[in-house]
Amino acid sequence: MEKNRTKDILIFCLGIILIGCLIQVAGKAKGDPLVFPSVFAILKSFCRLIRTGHTYALIFTTLSHVFVSMLISTVIGVAIGLAEGLCAFIRQLFKPIMIFLRSIPIIVLVVIIMVLTDYSHVPYVAASLILVPLISEASYEGCRRIDSELIDVYRLNSNFSLRILFTVYIPLMAGYLKQAYINAVGMGMKLIITTEYLVQTRHSLGKAIHTSGYFNEYEDIYAYALIMIFLVVILTEVPLFIMRSSMGFKKQGK
Repeated sequence: MEKNRTKDILIFCLGIILIGCLIQVAGKAKGDPLVFPSVFAILKSFCRLIRTGHTYALIFTTLSHVFVSMLISTVIGVAIGLAEGLCAFIRQLFKPIMIFLRSIPIIVLVVIIMVLTDYSHVPYVAASLILVPLISEASYEGCRRIDSELIDVYRLNSNFSLRILFTVYIPLMAGYLKQAYINAVGMGMKLIITTEYLVQTRHSLGKAIHTSGYFNEYEDIYAYALIMIFLVVILTEVPLFIMRSSMGFKKQGK
């Protein structure tokens, strides 16, 4: 298991190197070192940014948007997905809304939300609405895949309640929710930064990218992209690592 983990990390690092090679090839093909700076210039900018306290303030703002959006979309998505799994009528009722949220261009949704609410709320609202279908679909599939015999057992003893939700349904849906979480974090990060860029959210990564583009500091843009890659890796891999470690300790305890 440990060897496979190390191998995956090495392959991931090779993937990052591949991105750098593609940027270099694009720079040579375009012949524009301003838009496609060298890998060394990007790494130099990356090292400069991670040594700056202001960068961590930008990261904190963006991550706070991501966490709030994930919390909102998880609560709403799990509730809708569970209701759809338990009732076919609700599934059909919400189907047009879910299709609408999946298909609407993010720029159109952001413009609508900008009209309806304060600019500071746009990142939360836009990202939450886009992520709800992703989480609700995973919740629906998880609910539908639960063994009907297990459901019959709890129904013999009690009706559906919050205790049944957290002791029966959520644990049995955990595999689907975990995969949805991994997908939602990466998508949520992109959505949040896009909305921050569009509404010019102060002290955020989206605003920083806009400023770098305005002043033609493209090496900073690529450096911010590299920071975002590491943030997504941390947000997706660290919780899974903690979960695997805790399960390993429980097995050793037994």
